[in-house]
Parts: sequence; C-alpha cells; structure tokens
Amino acid sequence: MATTILPVSAEGLDGLVPALTELLREAVNGGASLGFLPPVALEEGREYWLSVRRELLAGTRLLLVARRDGRVAGAGQLTLPVWPNARHRAEVQKVFVDAGLRGRGIGRALMSAIHDTARIRGRSLLLLNTRHGGPAERFYKTLGYRPVGVIPGYTVGPAGESYDDLTLYYEL
Repeated sequence: MATTILPVSAEGLDGLVPALTELLREAVNGGASLGFLPPVALEEGREYWLSVRRELLAGTRLLLVARRDGRVAGAGQLTLPVWPNARHRAEVQKVFVDAGLRGRGIGRALMSAIHDTARIRGRSLLLLNTRHGGPAERFYKTLGYRPVGVIPGYTVGPAGESYDDLTLYYEL
C-alpha cells in the first residue's frame, strides 16, 4: 500500500476537517500531547482545524496530509517565521499518524515531505518540541534530530501531572 503526502491549501481544508479531527482526537486521547488535554471533544478538534485556515492563507503555516488506501492516515505542520533574521528556519508541529497504521513508514514519509517542503521554501534549520522520554523523542532522534535541552514541567496532563519537554533541531 502506497502512502502519498500532499499539501493542503486553506480552500482544501474544509473537506479534510472531519478526518483530521478524528485523527487528532485519537492521538491526544491515546496519550499524545499536541497542545491538548484528553479527552478532546469533537467540537474542540474541529475548531482547532478551522483556526489553522488563516495561517494557511497567509503562508505562515503549511499543512501536509498523509493518505493511505484512500483515507487520511496522518498529518504534520510546518510554521514559517516571517522575521528577517528567521527566514532560514521553521518549526515542525503536530505530527501524528493513525494509531492503527503506525510502524508502516507513514511518519517517516511525512517527515521526509516536511523536510522537502522546508528546503523548497529556503529553510535550512528545523526545530520541534516533544515530550521528553516519549516514543516521539525516539522517532525524531532516528531521523537525525539532535536534542537542545529539556524544559522541566513544560506541559501538564489531565490530572495535573507535569511533563518535561525536549527541544530538538535538524539541519537540512
């Protein structure tokens, strides 16, 4: 089964909101942070995706969607700073893959497409944050991302527990 990674325009977002909302809810409710606390309500997820439209229109955020067997299998985002001294870098955000399809190379394909997209836009330095000690940290390190440092207690969980955050970078 082939995986395809496609950019999503602001105009193309509407048709994908239901599938992206369900995948986001599945990821967060399954333990991923992604800026949300479980359980993520349907409307909360939907509102998030609709809020992305403005940045997609402005070109400061790029959304890539992975498709496999005709359905949305994952997504990832790239934010592009517009300040003159930051036009060489971008931040990778909200990368996730359908739980039932993990381990099949979709995450790697998505990250490869994110890297290619960043290069095309003249970006040579990528940054990202992830939960320290979690599976995403191991995944990003296998791709060559290097740790910068840990911020203790950067995020909290649904019961108020604190989690450390790890910042990583990758030079294209």
